Amino acid sequence: MIHVLVYAPFSMTLMDKFRAVAPELEIEQEEQPGRSWPDNRTTEAEIVFAISAIPTPEQAPKLRWLQTHWAGVEHLREEAIWKSDITITTTSGIHAPNIGQYVMTQILTWANRVPRWFQHQRNNDWPEDRWAKFLPDELRGRTLGILGYGSIGREVARLAKGFGMSVLATKRDARRIEDRGYTLPGTGDPDGSMVDRIYPGEATRMMVSDCDYVVITLPETPGTRHLVNESILRSMKPDCYLVNVGRGSVIKEDDLIQALRKGWIAGAGLDVFESEPLPPESPLWSMPNVVLTPHISGFTPHYDARAADVFEENLRRYVANEPLLNVIDRGTGY
Repeated sequence: MIHVLVYAPFSMTLMDKFRAVAPELEIEQEEQPGRSWPDNRTTEAEIVFAISAIPTPEQAPKLRWLQTHWAGVEHLREEAIWKSDITITTTSGIHAPNIGQYVMTQILTWANRVPRWFQHQRNNDWPEDRWAKFLPDELRGRTLGILGYGSIGREVARLAKGFGMSVLATKRDARRIEDRGYTLPGTGDPDGSMVDRIYPGEATRMMVSDCDYVVITLPETPGTRHLVNESILRSMKPDCYLVNVGRGSVIKEDDLIQALRKGWIAGAGLDVFESEPLPPESPLWSMPNVVLTPHISGFTPHYDARAADVFEENLRRYVANEPLLNVIDRGTGY
């Protein structure tokens, strides 16, 4: 028997899906009492599904595979499990529909001058210069740049193509454009055919100089920290808009504030920040060329069901001795 511990409040329907994968799976479920694994809690499980409470190798001596509930794993890098040989997998790929929709909402917000809509509505104002104030930027023929061509970036590319945009993207290994992770059916760009040009990460400055909109979908790693700094921001067009749904640490925030104040770029749509919650004294709250949200782009009512789909498929693969999906590369950090 293969002992599996699901340390998450999944419904019985989802738990039944896991148990139906194979008769040799012995699956138990517990709801974690807090964000941390209890000091006195041990498990004999070979497989653990966890949300935020992660055991040490000593607390789970038979653990061979940890399935996480999230796509990002920066919170695990200081955990003992990161330094072990235990396989870690993520739910990367399940966020593409909702975050892709969020990104296009931000882009359309800027293209259609939506902040001005609300400004004039609040003031009961029907302006005489409507043409000048509300003339939209049609997306057809515009160029979108995507920093990080993973599952989210690929879904953004698919949606952008529907608006007639050209799509450029950076990728760590620009020679391998296919998506090898989990993909929700009908989403994204699995074979890389929707991107017009792929750049290596070292060519980010060159890529953004050609873009009308730039979207960041990068994870937090030592190599991505403050990647978008003064040099990159100065390379963008003054009428370019920046959207960040990756990690706040990818942008050097002081440089972004300067760029927004001095007009190096036109505006920014931000869902993630260097410090979260965003401090109330941050200038970003009151800048007229910023639309910000409190790290919500990943929200979806289908999150647990989609995470369960990844786990179910990986359970099947584990039993069949096939390669698991979304295995973390500790060298790259994601």
